[in-house]
Amino acid sequence: MTQGRRGGREAQGAERREAILEAAREVIAERGYRGASLGAVAERVGLTQPGVLHYFPSKEHLLVAVLEARDRWDTAAFLAGGSDSWRLSHLEQLVEYNATRPGVVQTFAALAGESVTGGHPAREYFVERYAQARAGLAAMLRAEFGDRLAGGRTPEQVAPLLIAVLDGLQTQWLLDPESIDMGAAFRDFVALLGPSDDTAP
Repeated sequence: MTQGRRGGREAQGAERREAILEAAREVIAERGYRGASLGAVAERVGLTQPGVLHYFPSKEHLLVAVLEARDRWDTAAFLAGGSDSWRLSHLEQLVEYNATRPGVVQTFAALAGESVTGGHPAREYFVERYAQARAGLAAMLRAEFGDRLAGGRTPEQVAPLLIAVLDGLQTQWLLDPESIDMGAAFRDFVALLGPSDDTAP
């Protein structure tokens, strides 16, 4: 096979993969996690289920790819103003935005829960994502508050708590959206953060 023909097929494959991801995002938005079947995605993109499986080995692999694409899009969108790193104000905007896309939030929450089982296709994604999130949020907190936050805690101590608040609010909101205002609740938590004179570890 010539280099040009191979490059053309690779480009075509990349385009088809992106089309599948876009179809999956649409189906998730319309039908939620459980309704995002391979059959529904295949029909949307004009393929058979085996055709979709050629690009993504399972439904879980496809949904993880959707979440990875969501992460890239969110980073590009919220840092588009010229900032080169996340700030708490960006997180507040992201929480508000997530309240407009329950299907994606539901997919994230469902896969995160399932990923704790051994050998789950989403496990590696979530292990890496949470490790990167802890490091990134610790750097963000240090940039905004210095080496100590309220109660004398370090950014590294607070970062996992911040993730727990974000994920916990999403779960509560998914279960009872009429009672939970994610944006307001997250801002309440942020108000608890801040530098402290207490330097005890």
